[in-house]
Amino acid sequence: MRDTDRALVQAATAVAKLRCRSENHTVAAAARTADGRVFTGVNVYHFTGGPCAEVVAIGAAATQGATELETIVAVGDRGRGVIPPCGRCRQVLRDYFPSIRVIVGPTDAPRVVSIGDLLPETYVWADHQIEPAAEPVPAPRPGD
Repeated sequence: MRDTDRALVQAATAVAKLRCRSENHTVAAAARTADGRVFTGVNVYHFTGGPCAEVVAIGAAATQGATELETIVAVGDRGRGVIPPCGRCRQVLRDYFPSIRVIVGPTDAPRVVSIGDLLPETYVWADHQIEPAAEPVPAPRPGD
């Protein structure tokens, strides 16, 4: 891991300690752009399935105009350390940022992997979109 990766874990940990103080917010995430900007977020628990911290961090980055995230990490509250993204987040990360690096592993030995390593043989949403139908070409009229 790079020093910038360790700093990203520290940023997520700091947010978890500061903002994850109830059952509504139990995970913090931090994402970094290639130019070094860091965006954070916390999950929003709700029985209907609120967004995970990774998705909130993606939204926070988007609101500031960041379109290419390089690395992301999630950290659990109460000292749970680095936690891997859930399946839904893996799919979102893969679809939005196919080359993103993800920090995973135990607190004492985190490591960086590609999203492709976390989601092999993935469904690629963009590959399965139907092309918009072309405008029909009008049939020639008699006398044209």
